[in-house]
Amino acid sequence: MREENFTVVNAQGLHARPAGQIAKEARNFKSKVTLSVAATGKKADAKSLMGIMTLQAKNGTVVTITADGPDENEAIEKFGGMFKSGFGED
Repeated sequence: MREENFTVVNAQGLHARPAGQIAKEARNFKSKVTLSVAATGKKADAKSLMGIMTLQAKNGTVVTITADGPDENEAIEKFGGMFKSGFGED
């Protein structure tokens, strides 16, 4: 199992478009990937668009990504890159 924290840097937070990107990418991994927000105690399966949106992660929110499985390192790297790039938004 691997776990890493990332900060939401895009202005609108994890709204529908970035949540959809996460859910789509999560389906490419064999590992179970979970997103959580320690400040609120909320967790979501990365494959669930609606689950991700219920995190209500706004700009500046720290999200913990946990991956457990055969490709966990690749999953963390992929999602970390997405968070760091702000999901391609300005």
